Amino acid sequence: MFLRVMARSFAESPRRKILAGAALATGIAVATATLSVALDVQDRLAREFRSLGANLVVTPKADTLPLDVGGVDYRPIDEGAYQPIGEIGKLRTIFWRLNIVGFAPFIEVPIEARASGARVIAPLLTLIGTWYDHIVPVPDGTTFAAGVGRTHPWWRVDGRWFGDGEGACVVGAALARRAGIRAGDRIEARAGATTVGLQVAGLLQTGGPEEEAVVAPLEVAQELAGRQGVYRRLMVSALTKPEDAFARKDQATMSPSEYDRWYCTPYLTSIAHQIEEVLPGTEARPMRRVAESEGRILSRVGRLMWMVTVAALVASALAVGASSASAVLERRTEIGLLKALGASNGAVTSFFLADQALLAVAGGTAGYAAGLFLARGVGEIVFGLPPTERPLLLPVILALALGVALAGNLLPLRRAAAIAPAPILRGE
Repeated sequence: MFLRVMARSFAESPRRKILAGAALATGIAVATATLSVALDVQDRLAREFRSLGANLVVTPKADTLPLDVGGVDYRPIDEGAYQPIGEIGKLRTIFWRLNIVGFAPFIEVPIEARASGARVIAPLLTLIGTWYDHIVPVPDGTTFAAGVGRTHPWWRVDGRWFGDGEGACVVGAALARRAGIRAGDRIEARAGATTVGLQVAGLLQTGGPEEEAVVAPLEVAQELAGRQGVYRRLMVSALTKPEDAFARKDQATMSPSEYDRWYCTPYLTSIAHQIEEVLPGTEARPMRRVAESEGRILSRVGRLMWMVTVAALVASALAVGASSASAVLERRTEIGLLKALGASNGAVTSFFLADQALLAVAGGTAGYAAGLFLARGVGEIVFGLPPTERPLLLPVILALALGVALAGNLLPLRRAAAIAPAPILRGE
């Protein structure tokens, strides 16, 4: 009897079933696509934001206050604290080591620069010592490629970058224009009694104060400063989770379970804390403007994805509800006869629920398949890569389809339960 009623329901109104299934499949397809992208959006956007550069700066705790002019540190060479360069590989041993995508050490040295013809280019310049592409040994036996190529990807060189141990440099574009320096020229950098000859490998464009400076290998700056094997400032680029109210909670007031949760979440503050643990004597400070901007964008994009998902599901529920309400009106006589023969409201409701469950499974499966193609297209357009396929998303989508079908049938089922058999039998 039950199967006969179900077969008749689909046989008598195939067009309505197809339209309801198509509406449900469309909503589920949009939900599948947005959920697939939303689950990946934080990691993908976080990686895209790393093109903005470092979001952590690590300095010695005992360092003196910086004399910062135009973003360049002009403290005397002998003033301030330094950190040993040999410990820098420990960054890749923290709990969130895989989230450390790049780091670069820096030393700034005031110099006098002369051209090869003994012409003074400038009586006071800053030579910035750093790495461009340097292989750093990690205590676990692996290696890691570090340098400004990863922490400052927007730096552009007309010519080429210098290599490790090479007597070469890049000169800021603004300085090069003013002093008439071109790639291939040779300059002498003097700091105190130390003079180093450098070949100009290229001209640097950064849009910042580095365009008025000379950038050379870290070893050159260490030699000019008389500080071998150390650095003064370390820029770190890390993949992080946007900060929420819990991330901003004072660590001193956290319970042990809260501390473990905070420590095991890739907040910028927790990664900074872990860096300070492996590099004793340092202070890791988040670059707040960068971090807060990233956090706001990630949160807003995530909310937008969820809003689109909810809107698509609500629209599907309304379409299914309209179709179900029409079916109840057309089947009033059948419902009345069933009740007259002794069928309870629960039995009548079960017929409709089974009908909608089959529709939900069919529409949900079709919507899931269509949503995967839609998600792939959105992912390739927005991120250049399709989102990660998650097989566990299928049961979630089918559950959502059942929930949408149930929500859309709440009002029609109430109307079906309210139908009295007597008026139906009298033909009213």
